[in-house]
Amino acid sequence: MKAVLMLEDGTLFDGKSFGAKGEVVGEVVFNTGMTGYQEILTDPSYQDQMVTMTYPLIGNYGINREDAESEIPRVKGFIVREACSIPSNFRCSMTLEQYLVRHGVIGIEDLDTRALVKILREKGTMKGIILSGPDIDLERAADRIREFEMKNPVDQVTCSRVQEYAPDGFESDGRTGKIVHPDRSISRPLRVGLLDYGLKHNILRHLLERGCQVIRFPARTLAREILTADLDGIMLSNGPGDPKDCESSIQTLRDLWGRKPIFGICLGHQLTALSQGADTGKLKYGHRGANHPVKDLCTGRTYITSQNHGYAVLPESLDKSRVRITHINMNDGTVEGLKYLDAPVFTVQFHPEACPGPQDTAYLFDRFIASMRGTLSNAEA
Repeated sequence: MKAVLMLEDGTLFDGKSFGAKGEVVGEVVFNTGMTGYQEILTDPSYQDQMVTMTYPLIGNYGINREDAESEIPRVKGFIVREACSIPSNFRCSMTLEQYLVRHGVIGIEDLDTRALVKILREKGTMKGIILSGPDIDLERAADRIREFEMKNPVDQVTCSRVQEYAPDGFESDGRTGKIVHPDRSISRPLRVGLLDYGLKHNILRHLLERGCQVIRFPARTLAREILTADLDGIMLSNGPGDPKDCESSIQTLRDLWGRKPIFGICLGHQLTALSQGADTGKLKYGHRGANHPVKDLCTGRTYITSQNHGYAVLPESLDKSRVRITHINMNDGTVEGLKYLDAPVFTVQFHPEACPGPQDTAYLFDRFIASMRGTLSNAEA
């Protein structure tokens, strides 16, 4: 079936429909990853966005039951050069197209993704619409694009209630409701409050693997409720959209300042900076992929990182007497990490939990554990 992609500047791409049929409007972005399309599809940071994969063949290992980063796909549309219809992998449970159809995600293939990405790099990300079917009304499509706005995407992807997760070996005490170990000589685990702005599941996995009990809070939870949970530290997740739209979350972080050790990732990094008087700005076409080089200024080492964001903290807005830049992007020099000097808080723009991508920087979770235990070295502190 015929399909078209129309950008807000009027550019048209002809292609073929795959996945669900119909029409969908969103912000058109691109990801440079060669693999990891299932994790990309289910990353809540892509809420309200249509993702273009730069690698030409997508779907060759199918979809499995283990690699999802949230319960359902979060992308609004999926754009590929060629969708593989005969995947081969021992974990494969369905094809990419079957997965998109099951969840109502509209896709388009057989278009020139190389030309599309060149346009996005030159002009910046822009809104677009995918239409499929025999009767395509381009005039109406242009109106749909003009009307589209990203409205509170964090509210669409955060959890709806507080949830608790126990690490392996621990269980809930039926009498007190507390998390305990059958061997009562083993002390309680570290309790981490995880603010869910659009959580990728691998953040949760990393905390549980390190023996933490995790209490997951909806994005709009107030500081007083978070502080009543007897926490050892607070984790701030990734998430979609413009950080300046999250006014209540920014105020919550102000109210939490200095009360507990905090580690923020991606949107959590940006919200923390805004809460302390810094500013953020939109990047021309963002950082989305699994091969972004980031230099740790504390050690001099450069790591390959996974990234997915369209905004960045502006370095000139930082109060250098209160915050130190710890990581920078080696491609464009943007801020990738911050360490605050007046509170036990550090944040990074990239994804140390990756998925997809390298986990070279997973050591940052260990640094967070040490911060909660009060065992950080002088160099790290």
